[in-house]
Amino acid sequence: MLNPPDIGFRRLIEALERLGIPYLVGGSLASSIHGIVRATRDIDLVADLRASQIEPLVEALGADFYADPAMIREALATGRAFNLIHYPSTYKFDVFPVLPDPYHQLQLQRRRMETTAQFGGTLQLPVATPEDTILAKLAWFRSGGEVSERQWNDVRGVIAVQKGRLDLEYLRRWAGHLRVEDLLERALGATS
Repeated sequence: MLNPPDIGFRRLIEALERLGIPYLVGGSLASSIHGIVRATRDIDLVADLRASQIEPLVEALGADFYADPAMIREALATGRAFNLIHYPSTYKFDVFPVLPDPYHQLQLQRRRMETTAQFGGTLQLPVATPEDTILAKLAWFRSGGEVSERQWNDVRGVIAVQKGRLDLEYLRRWAGHLRVEDLLERALGATS
């Protein structure tokens, strides 16, 4: 039997797929898939949502979700994340729009299908690659004042589990673009 957060997550994924909205799972769920599992009370998604898809998405999610079309429209216009909340579970989904930046466009193109059993049985999801998960976590760590032990430990966990399989050239090229090259080298050194 599925828990309410599992039901909410599956409903959101079904709505995105039915509407043809490209997306990927990022954040702590992605780092748990590629690294060390940890509990989280929200799920981060990156979605290539268009303004014309806002109303259909809100309608598809229905009354079980808090989904404010005006807030979503404003978030898309300013390139900020917006929240969707599944009322029965109070589970929160942070949806980040795909920015018109070459890295963010590439991140969505590079997503790959992964299987997870964290949601009441197995579920196949398009997930950020281990490299893009590391880069995103480093960018969040930097923008948060470099104080979040959770973000740093997520990065270290992905590096430790994926050791020897990471595309270091890709990581270093885009770490420079995101201005986190010093953090990347520190993280790589801390897990060697």
